[in-house]
Amino acid sequence: MKIALPLFMILAVGMCIFNLVQIDWENPLGGNSSVAVIGVMASASSFLLLVILMLSKKIAQKLKK
Repeated sequence: MKIALPLFMILAVGMCIFNLVQIDWENPLGGNSSVAVIGVMASASSFLLLVILMLSKKIAQKLKK
């Protein structure tokens, strides 16, 4: 789990950056840009969930000691 969380966080950031590049800023909700916008939101939310998981594990370790 020590390796998995940072790896998933890096993948989420990479997917977010990739999808940001794919967005047509003239028409962000048209065509393939809408898929890219959804991808950005999904990867950003997964990154936030992973951060919350990491923080909760650190809190649980401190409470255990």
